Amino acid sequence: MLTIYGKDSSINVRKVLWACAELGIDYARQDWGAGFRSTREPSFLAMNPNAMVPVIDDGGFVLWESNSILRYLAGQYGDGSLYPAPPRERARIDQWMDWQASDLNRAWSYAFMSLVRKSPAHGDAQQVASSLESWSGFMRVLEQQLRQTGAFVAGPAFTLADIPVGLSLVRWFATPFARPELPAVAAYCDLLETREGYRRFGRNGMA
Repeated sequence: MLTIYGKDSSINVRKVLWACAELGIDYARQDWGAGFRSTREPSFLAMNPNAMVPVIDDGGFVLWESNSILRYLAGQYGDGSLYPAPPRERARIDQWMDWQASDLNRAWSYAFMSLVRKSPAHGDAQQVASSLESWSGFMRVLEQQLRQTGAFVAGPAFTLADIPVGLSLVRWFATPFARPELPAVAAYCDLLETREGYRRFGRNGMA
């Protein structure tokens, strides 16, 4: 059985849990991370020297990095619908997954830590404002893409790309600030609500 190492409040662990729900994968999960077992323990570092969750062990195959885990699970257990084999279709999905992991994540980080997590290390008002401006800019990019597809991030069908992007939107709506009006993003959230995996691991009260 697949084992997932990481607490289920982690946004990156929830990516993996949502993917398992979409793919019908049975798994066991162990709580690791802040508030639980330390990822600095030697046994965890032997699996992931970065001391970060999630990590999976699939019959002795150990893998870390949440988006890499998503790709592996879709390839190992999927039927090709979430992560199609044709290179151009797959590249479009990868493009939006990588965009979420780099551009979007980097934009929200400071503002989210300040306004939601109340981190004392993220109290600089100017940096908060800069983060919010950057974040809103990338969300307008997503708005434009969703207007073009009329449905999901990479096209008309739900794909692997919608898992990291969908979880990112939970943080967008959980952060208290004057957000720009993005109707296509709002419609996209309504569409995600029809998926059990999103209801369980996205809109579950955890940002």
